[in-house]
Amino acid sequence: MDLDVVFLGTAGSAPSARRGLPATLVRRGGDKLLFDCGEGTQRQLLKSIGLIDLEEVFITHFHVDHFLGLPGMIKSFSLRGRDQPLTVYGPPGLKQLFAVLKPVIGKNTYPIHLVEMEPNEELARDGYAIAAFEVRHRSPGFGYALIEHERPGRFDDARARELGVTPGPDFGVLQRGEPVTGSKGEVRPEQVLGEARRGRKVVISGDTAPCDMVRAVAHHADLLVHEATFAAEERDRAYETGHTTARQAAEVAEESEVEMLALNHVSLRYGGGELRDEARAVFPNAIVPRDFDRVEIPFPERGGPVHVRAGSEPTEALAQSGA
Repeated sequence: MDLDVVFLGTAGSAPSARRGLPATLVRRGGDKLLFDCGEGTQRQLLKSIGLIDLEEVFITHFHVDHFLGLPGMIKSFSLRGRDQPLTVYGPPGLKQLFAVLKPVIGKNTYPIHLVEMEPNEELARDGYAIAAFEVRHRSPGFGYALIEHERPGRFDDARARELGVTPGPDFGVLQRGEPVTGSKGEVRPEQVLGEARRGRKVVISGDTAPCDMVRAVAHHADLLVHEATFAAEERDRAYETGHTTARQAAEVAEESEVEMLALNHVSLRYGGGELRDEARAVFPNAIVPRDFDRVEIPFPERGGPVHVRAGSEPTEALAQSGA
């Protein structure tokens, strides 16, 4: 099952010539989940993977740089004659926001479902869950975590044959965790399956000051996408505005023992390299992706996350990943 994160917009409150407003796409198999939808997100999609018929959008909070791209994208879907529903999730207040936006959006060719989530609420999906958690910002806001279920251990087909199980449907039954009867008697799953293998975890902080909840949720995450609006010399400014410095984000990643840290929400005053270097002084496996970069996340037994630059092939070496 493929899993990757596509950075559609990595800027802070205002776009730059190289960075669009916040939008992050998580793709797991056929599921495509958009987290935040800053102004211009539909164009970012068109320039990268295409304007796909998203089914679910998750808004972290209601500052305009995180949702203002929704009305235009919703309208574009209608112009294409879309009929499948779109579900938008967000903190309490989402329905009130859409009541304000209704005159702008107008009529649609498809239904829009609005779901106001509660802190620590989980959405069950096939093989994973999406959890909302509170962060610390100037306005109420959420971060989101995609958490895969544990997977069965490796199946030892040679051992199964030794125990009298004929290759075929019974192998599948054992892999699902159910016993079967072989030529030598009952065979239990634990006799032929290794230890359960953990699933993958992706955590997206949204806008936040350094926060214990992020530390807890991100524990052992494969990828933590954390805002880093400022560098360390602007620590006081970060505190006043409910944001995080690159060094502080790296400290969160170090304490949470994540595999990779991706910094986003980059202020106009930075190019990215200075934030990367500041973070790596604390947490070496830190990147500052540019728009259209992505991170591939294989199953843990197959290696760690890989930063893929837009238009390039994957590179394993962190030294080559740049900003």
